Amino acid sequence: MRVGIIGAGPAGITAAYQLAKKGVSVDVFEAGPAVGGLARTIERWGQRMDLGPHRFFSTDRRVNELWLEVVGSDYSMVDRLTRIYYDGRFFSYPLRLFNALKLLGPVEAIRCLGSFAGERLFPMKQDGSFEDWVVHQFGRRLFSIFFKSYSEKLWGISCKELDADFASQRIKKLSLADAILNAIKQGRGNKHKTLVDRFAYPHGGSGIVYERMAEAIVRMGGTIHLNRPVYRVAPTEGGMCIELEGGETLSFDHVVSSMPLTLLVQRLPDVPDTIKDCAASLRFRNTTLVYVQVEGGNLFPDNWIYVHDPSLQFGRITNFRNWTPHLYGNESATILALEYWSYDDDSIWKATDAELIALATKELGLTGLIGRRGVLDGHVVRIRRCYPVYDRNYKQFLRPIEQYLETIPGLTAIGRYGAFKYNNQDHSILMGILAAERIADKATHSLWEINTDYDTYQEGALITETGLQAI
Repeated sequence: MRVGIIGAGPAGITAAYQLAKKGVSVDVFEAGPAVGGLARTIERWGQRMDLGPHRFFSTDRRVNELWLEVVGSDYSMVDRLTRIYYDGRFFSYPLRLFNALKLLGPVEAIRCLGSFAGERLFPMKQDGSFEDWVVHQFGRRLFSIFFKSYSEKLWGISCKELDADFASQRIKKLSLADAILNAIKQGRGNKHKTLVDRFAYPHGGSGIVYERMAEAIVRMGGTIHLNRPVYRVAPTEGGMCIELEGGETLSFDHVVSSMPLTLLVQRLPDVPDTIKDCAASLRFRNTTLVYVQVEGGNLFPDNWIYVHDPSLQFGRITNFRNWTPHLYGNESATILALEYWSYDDDSIWKATDAELIALATKELGLTGLIGRRGVLDGHVVRIRRCYPVYDRNYKQFLRPIEQYLETIPGLTAIGRYGAFKYNNQDHSILMGILAAERIADKATHSLWEINTDYDTYQEGALITETGLQAI
């Protein structure tokens, strides 16, 4: 069997790695210069840094066993510290009860609790929007403070236009009562992914996982093609073919695609117009990362900070000095990454590198996070189509596409881009594992359910300092 895999992000490279271990011949085609996708690690100014904050956490034994198989002992447990910046103040996240009460002030705290109580007594009718879901779980005042501005920066649409699926996938089963209980317990015994305060992190950055998988694939006889973007795939008699940009065509028994789902569908031959129209109705959001090199260390203690303040354009800032010393070695400067989100027509996406570095330097100064420290240099990374946008009722367009693709033997779509799922690393790794089992072992996994209804684990386990621990 020969399998072609489009994309070397967590889903694609995991599928290739698992297939190669099963003796399958694999060719991986990656449009960019390195493996890892959104979780890749880059080098700049003598240091390593990720594309924003990429913590790894899973309770699925299969995912954790594979991660440890690849990483070995080259990881540390990182104590997470994150805060929310809003109205010139820094709120602990996850919630720390006394911190929140102090910063909100007694009057606003009472109003927030009253808003929550009112929603419990007289719940609003849900309309399927992110806004209504969060208001129901937390009350309207907390929604306005801690959810509205950040979410609208990220997605570029009103929270009324954003589907409740975003909330149910990212903060499912979490309510104000859960957050308060977690604050009282100070995180002890908590397993809710949104609130977890410790996670395993590879010494070489999140991308080291996928770099090592790629090295292993090559040792097992597979091939990794970097800077080889795929234009489209097409069914052939008894298999599938991949057409590279430039026109070269290669034949395979099966193709695993993690290229953007919209492009996959629109370029497939003989696709019904109704399915193409569905694909045209789905859209992705872009990310622009502005890295700044700041003189000195010990700027602020957070791993990352969510920027909810509407007066600032960036939405999140990562401090790579606070992950593991292996990232910066003997370098004395600190590298920060500021994230800006946009669509293709937005001014942020069209701005020059110099304009973006100047904007990031100005906005960073306004937060007070670096004091009088100077910005020594800047670097810009643009990532197109990296956030699948959950517009209201997006499923009415996604489901027909899912059903149509299931009718094409020899084609499997996975990953954040490929399945149009707002995946974490663990979701994409699981997709890769199960895709390999479907292809090599004829398993019947439903990959579309992962990160929606796929909560049944073979056996729960957590990664700790000493390895895997059953839960």
